[in-house]
Amino acid sequence: MRKCSIASILTFLFLTILASTNAQKNLYLEELKQWDGARIAALKDPNGWLNLEGLFWFKKGVNSFGSAKENELVYDNTAFPKHLGDFIYEDGKVYWKDAVTEKITIKDNAGLVVANAETLNLLTAIEGKYLSQWKDFVWVVIQREDKVGVRFRNLKAKTLLEFKGIERFPVDARWRIKAKVIPQNQNPLMIMNVLGQNTAQKHGGQLVFEIEGKTYRLDAIDEGGVRLFVTFADATSGKTTYGSGRFIELDKPDADGYTYIDFNKAYNPPCAFTEFATCPLPPPQNRMSIAIPAGEKKYGQH
Repeated sequence: MRKCSIASILTFLFLTILASTNAQKNLYLEELKQWDGARIAALKDPNGWLNLEGLFWFKKGVNSFGSAKENELVYDNTAFPKHLGDFIYEDGKVYWKDAVTEKITIKDNAGLVVANAETLNLLTAIEGKYLSQWKDFVWVVIQREDKVGVRFRNLKAKTLLEFKGIERFPVDARWRIKAKVIPQNQNPLMIMNVLGQNTAQKHGGQLVFEIEGKTYRLDAIDEGGVRLFVTFADATSGKTTYGSGRFIELDKPDADGYTYIDFNKAYNPPCAFTEFATCPLPPPQNRMSIAIPAGEKKYGQH
């Protein structure tokens, strides 16, 4: 009786642990499913990366804009006016002037139409504060260090309408890895973008973690709020994943200085989807020799 009782208890405990493990696995899979759904929705959003069809940099003075080759800024689309208007870039400010036969709408970030738009400086500290629109085409003025220009979107872009999702590696909880965060507050983190510009970012700390008994390190950017941001490359980069690396976000460290890096949530940078983005690149120290077969695989030909 006693032996039977002990065996029954052990079996019950085993089944209980197994059920708990399976429940945790299912919860994790559901979390990743929801994360992926939010990721795809963000890409397809009007402010996402799939509808970009232009990135035009200004010269000082008048920058005529339209589909005709005679313009300084040419958007090659027969559905677009030959001359929509002009961007005036002078004294660190950008103004818009409608063409004689065309008129655009400019709204602020509250969705209100701006009156007297020709006297409005479109270059502000808040990127996207003013949104300009003509039919299904929208754009905002942006600044990247010493370069000022316009990011241009087609809300009915072929790249958006034909988007079918992103292939990804099978979810594996082993790629959710605990990491110690070593503060690096004394030095900024230098990050280069695809334009070749270097910018000093607030250092969020060095992530120290182990994979198969070997120690690895990644430097994180502190972009404010409760999250850290990392751009990294690994041995899959340029093969099964995007050549210039991937991004990952994670929680800031807890009271003991630890956080988790979930490589299942590693995602492609905007430049994987469009040539009209200005993505940051992984710093040399964030280029790992190990392969990370987790997260999003490469997309398209960018």
